[in-house]
Amino acid sequence: MHTVTVAVGSSIGLHARPAAVISEAVIAAGTPITLALGDGEPVPADSALMIMTLGATQGTEVVVAGEDRAAVDRIAELVAQDLDA
Repeated sequence: MHTVTVAVGSSIGLHARPAAVISEAVIAAGTPITLALGDGEPVPADSALMIMTLGATQGTEVVVAGEDRAAVDRIAELVAQDLDA
């Protein structure tokens, strides 16, 4: 399992727009990826609704995990971006 810890870059956190962008990218990658806060329960990153349940605000550290290293790195990059810009 490959994991990357990254801080949320979106100024309003992982609300509807960033969550939708991330979940669409996970679906396009075609491999299971999860997001979690610290030691919290991971949620499937292919669901915008599940991503929003994390309640992650800007600067919150999120653990991105999955078997495909390239896909995990790509999703981590999206989490770190300000997707509201």
